[in-house]
Amino acid sequence: MEPGDSTEETPLPLVLARFQLSEEYGFLLPHPLTELPAPYGPWMEIAHDLPRLITSHRLRSHVHQVPDARHLRGREELHLAHLVLSFITMGYLWQEGEEGTVKVLPQNLAVPFWEVSQALGLPPILSHADFVLANWRRKNPNGPLEIENLDTIISLPGAESLRGFILVTLLVEKAAVPGIKAIVQAIRAILQLDHETLHEALQELAEAIGDMTKALARMHGNSSLQLEGSSWKDNPAMPGGLVYEGVSDEPLAYSGGSAAQSTVLHAFDELLGIRHSEESTAFLHRMRHYMPPPHRAFVEEIHRAPSLRQHVLSSGDARLRTAFNRCVSALADFRSYHITIVTKYIAVAAAKAKAGQHQVSDSHQTCQPDPDTGAGNDQGSSLKVGASPRVSQLLVSVPQFCLLGFLLRVSGRDLPGLPLRRDHTAHRGGCWQPPATGTTPKLLKPSGERKAGERSEQSVQGKRGVSRLVFRRCCVKA
Repeated sequence: MEPGDSTEETPLPLVLARFQLSEEYGFLLPHPLTELPAPYGPWMEIAHDLPRLITSHRLRSHVHQVPDARHLRGREELHLAHLVLSFITMGYLWQEGEEGTVKVLPQNLAVPFWEVSQALGLPPILSHADFVLANWRRKNPNGPLEIENLDTIISLPGAESLRGFILVTLLVEKAAVPGIKAIVQAIRAILQLDHETLHEALQELAEAIGDMTKALARMHGNSSLQLEGSSWKDNPAMPGGLVYEGVSDEPLAYSGGSAAQSTVLHAFDELLGIRHSEESTAFLHRMRHYMPPPHRAFVEEIHRAPSLRQHVLSSGDARLRTAFNRCVSALADFRSYHITIVTKYIAVAAAKAKAGQHQVSDSHQTCQPDPDTGAGNDQGSSLKVGASPRVSQLLVSVPQFCLLGFLLRVSGRDLPGLPLRRDHTAHRGGCWQPPATGTTPKLLKPSGERKAGERSEQSVQGKRGVSRLVFRRCCVKA
């Protein structure tokens, strides 16, 4: 097995290839492998049969001795192995639902999963890097990168909705690519005092963020996903964490997938100088350890670059100010739409499920508040939904752009521009309360469409509420 994806410190200006970033695919793994070499046939057979094995409660009995990871070669094989082992691990742990979780991951899974994770510099848990960045293939190898021509490599029960969720998120990542390239262009322009190129880069960035919002809209009609959060950090079903047999005698705790693990918004925030509360900053920085190390290094390099905001302020260039503020507004609009998608596909489903679950059992709560933030579990979302617990529990670590815990920590509290209606979101007793059953979230008018003096409705109750006016502090003024 080859050494990990270490990245040496790179002098500015940035070069995407040195951070394992693609000019065409950005943070996505270009052309992921779909099969592992012959010694790893047992892994692939189980992975491809996961939906049937899980729903028939036979997965655990099928996890037998499997080969070690020493024969894996190259980044692509390692990423596919990590994807396969993370899905098998999730199925193994949650096959029997919340009441039937195991405390120990058997050595034949734990050791190769740990070895592959160490080689990639990733934690041994399903993350955004697995779930989306490396979990896609073209149906027609020569066809376009469109949802009709895309499929996942590995899936779980609820495959069609899960497929739509993953692939729409992939399209959001793909839409961000021009913005990623614009970051490099902008930093180079700052260093060269080239205002014309900088203006063009900011225009490209704003357009890319707008295209991300359009891509996210594809969630309508492509996913009816019902989620349950999962990790073995701060998870009431696994309060002590998980023992990786053959790796550690002590339980280990990892956060499950989260939107915070997607490098895209980290990179945009660093370039635009968006700052969060101390609490959320700590959470976001911890989530960076769930990114591939080269991607994390890219964000850190942007942080070390000259301040774009200060450069725009000191330039006295009205065009640059306008272009910069357009980027900030586009980011606010993206997060506004993002929270609407979350409300529709997670919170509403949770509300309906809550009513149904009360008829079955009182043991499942609507949400488990994070003990540190009171917002939702560390892993992203711990909303309990009304699908069969043994099936829906497997929709775990669903990260990317629609995890509630991250939105409450960051988008809902620290960044403004979020049209959250009072009847849709509220912090009551430190716990997310979904909208009433049957309600449909609606987008509010953008701030520019409101009448003068009209008060924005986007707020959450109490001191944690935010207003679009707060977001404007990130803009630059004449």
